[in-house]
Amino acid sequence: MSTTTSTAADLFRSTFGAEPTGLWSAPGRVNLIGEHTDYNDGLVLPFAIDSRAHLAASVRTDDTVRVVSAQRRDPDGGLPVMEFDLADLVPGSPAAQQWSGYLLGVLWTLRQDGHQVGGLDIALDSTVPVGAGLSSSAALECVTTLAASDLFGLGLSKDRIARIAQRTENDFVGVPCGLMDQMASSACTAGNALFFDVQATTVTQVPFDPESVGLAVMVVDTRVHHQLADGEYAKRRRSCEEAAAKLGVPSLRHIDIDGLDAAIAVLADDVLIRRTRHIVTENARVAATVELLAAGDMVGIGAHLDASHVSMRDDFEITSVEIDLAVEVAQATGAIGARMTGGGFGGSIIALVRQEDFDTIAAAVVEAFAAADYPVPVIRAMSPAAGALRDA
Repeated sequence: MSTTTSTAADLFRSTFGAEPTGLWSAPGRVNLIGEHTDYNDGLVLPFAIDSRAHLAASVRTDDTVRVVSAQRRDPDGGLPVMEFDLADLVPGSPAAQQWSGYLLGVLWTLRQDGHQVGGLDIALDSTVPVGAGLSSSAALECVTTLAASDLFGLGLSKDRIARIAQRTENDFVGVPCGLMDQMASSACTAGNALFFDVQATTVTQVPFDPESVGLAVMVVDTRVHHQLADGEYAKRRRSCEEAAAKLGVPSLRHIDIDGLDAAIAVLADDVLIRRTRHIVTENARVAATVELLAAGDMVGIGAHLDASHVSMRDDFEITSVEIDLAVEVAQATGAIGARMTGGGFGGSIIALVRQEDFDTIAAAVVEAFAAADYPVPVIRAMSPAAGALRDA
């Protein structure tokens, strides 16, 4: 049992005075490539990371939900217990407006789907950085959905867990995200990236083991924490929907790279042209990256990572000055490829680097941030990990 899992169990015992029925965990994710393509029915290639949300829980005999988190302390250092009635868990309620909405909203979603779900006592301990573009919210949603499935005998599949989690974020929390983050947290396997074709609803495990060929994935958390519910994410989604409507297609996935020039001629609007160009070219980059990985050419994907960042910066306009600086420094000091990862407007970058270059590149990024008077970035090496699972 990991230390964090044990901490969640210890927190449950000290808070609720009993043993938890079970222990579960779900990871955050890094998106190797394929940004904002998921809600356009496109292609994505994420992998789960070893930072996880750990949850200890037991069923109650009433409709009360009590939640405590090791990361949520009150001003005097205590760990407050949040208590809600299931009947009060509705979109727009106090629960939906705070961090607990990612857990509590799962219970609302399950009940909306007709599942018999009762009260729970929940203790949470998560190591997934919040606001870093590593999908801390999906980790909370998926671990809660898996725990509820086990505790109430729902027998939910990995796909269904992901969709319940996504609906929670869309309809309860109010963030119009696609399905990538939740599918990655639920369905990824260790040593692989998850090639998810959203339109076809197919998932394929693609071998991705950088360490075996002397490489590493560097993740730089710029500590510029985004807030996707502030409207910018939703604006990008609306732009894509508007472009698809003007082109007479259900989604931008239906425009392939060969049809891009014709689509641009129809749109005749600079913003819609650039948004569409990003989605179409990003889908092509994901497909090319999968082909290279399948052929064992991990170094070859670097050019696609670089091109993806340029597209996010110039066409989709979702990067930030801190993100751009981290990418530029990583590229200038030896990274094979680098790009922003996550929804944007802050968060993290990933860089594919040679292991012997890791410390040099990391030091250069830290130095550049200090010179620009930006927050000290948090830099980690991350490898593909397992998706949501029951730990005990």
